[in-house]
Amino acid sequence: MMVGRPNVGKSTLLNNILGNKVSITSPKPQTTRFPIEAVYEDERGQLIFIDTPGLFKKANDRLAKIVNRRTTEAIKGDYDMVMYVIDKTRHRSFEEGRVLGEIRKIKKPVILVINKDDITGEDCTPEYVFMYDEVDAVHTVSALKRKHFKPLMERLFSYATRNYPIMNTSGMPTPSLNLTSRIYLQEIIREKIYLFTRQELPYKTGVKVDEITERDNGVLYIHATIFTTDVRYKKMLIGKDGYMITEIGRAARKEIETASNKKVYLDIIVEVDPNWQERLNE
Repeated sequence: MMVGRPNVGKSTLLNNILGNKVSITSPKPQTTRFPIEAVYEDERGQLIFIDTPGLFKKANDRLAKIVNRRTTEAIKGDYDMVMYVIDKTRHRSFEEGRVLGEIRKIKKPVILVINKDDITGEDCTPEYVFMYDEVDAVHTVSALKRKHFKPLMERLFSYATRNYPIMNTSGMPTPSLNLTSRIYLQEIIREKIYLFTRQELPYKTGVKVDEITERDNGVLYIHATIFTTDVRYKKMLIGKDGYMITEIGRAARKEIETASNKKVYLDIIVEVDPNWQERLNE
């Protein structure tokens, strides 16, 4: 189980441990919206990683409340150990206190992972030293540069009590994770919205893949809908002369082609739905 406040690098750490992209990343909070399970496998056996959304101190909107609830529910689940990830470049805050409060309820081994060892400048690690006595082990890593992974992985395997089978049962060659192909594709498209748009727009959008069909010529046809809350956001997503939606679609299509090893035709439309957040419960 991987926990931490938003933007400490949990998803980047998971992706680089696995060597496959299973969790989308961006510099913005709330990128991960639900727990993602993925399998790591080597000669020692298999580990299931659970990447959880970052916990917010206060959930001021429906989306943040849903994200927080899903993380706290996941923390109550069945797992062997916790990786508590912190960002050494960020000062402690009330938000970190919220995460630490949840950690203190856990009666299983906790590994404190201090991330972003590659970044020079202000080091806030001394603010977290008091936690060392509350956890079972401390590791410093660079998730982005893949530094110091070996001792961390040895620690994880030493604490693991169970092995798990590969869970990938979907028709597409996606990484071994608990997402259907449809949700995996939705996440890729949503990531591109985060990367190409600014400010509050990503938090006003949701993605639903409506159709996945392999056509007679071998092309994978995907139809997706981006939902947003207001006409003005729809205009921003589409952009002048369709520029923005074209860029989002082009980037998503390239990544899907790489993941599926197929030629892809990605058809994306944008619709206004003020209640799209209800879809998070589907």
